[in-house]
Amino acid sequence: MYKDNSLKTYLDDLAAKKPAPGGGSAAALTGALGCALLSMACNFTVGKEKYKDVEPKIKSALKETEYLRGRFLSLVDLDVRAYQKVFNSRLAKEDVYQKNLIASTRVPLEIGVLASKGYGLCPLLKKIANKYLISDVRVGEELLKSCFKSAIFNVIINLPLIKDKGFISQTKKTITDLKYRFK
Repeated sequence: MYKDNSLKTYLDDLAAKKPAPGGGSAAALTGALGCALLSMACNFTVGKEKYKDVEPKIKSALKETEYLRGRFLSLVDLDVRAYQKVFNSRLAKEDVYQKNLIASTRVPLEIGVLASKGYGLCPLLKKIANKYLISDVRVGEELLKSCFKSAIFNVIINLPLIKDKGFISQTKKTITDLKYRFK
């Protein structure tokens, strides 16, 4: 859907009077932007004589940021599709609606988990990446923090509508376990 279209198309649809895309996909896009900045910092570090000693760590971080960036980009579309199913099943049988609601809640929860992983790379990159890219690392860090908060808002808003107590309990535990990383 959006992954292979222009940013303008996505932003126009985000601003339109449509149920999706919305906050979840915007959180995913924010995560992709944050990871792209971290990847840029890594790419400007790899191959520089001055950073030769840390190159293995930078290459490992680059591999992770690129994986995360790609997954976030996929989650932009996955969130749109998941929410469209919820929206379209509002008047369906309760079990269908609940199934779609839980599935759509898992998407921003994954976005939050991935944001935490990307954010966790930032302290290392601030120390060892090319010093001329530290501001980009810091912007990436802030974008990932925003991604996390935005994704979790989208999870929390759904929880009162979900009837599966086990899912609610596990989701709240996951959120609690992740939140401490962002303080």
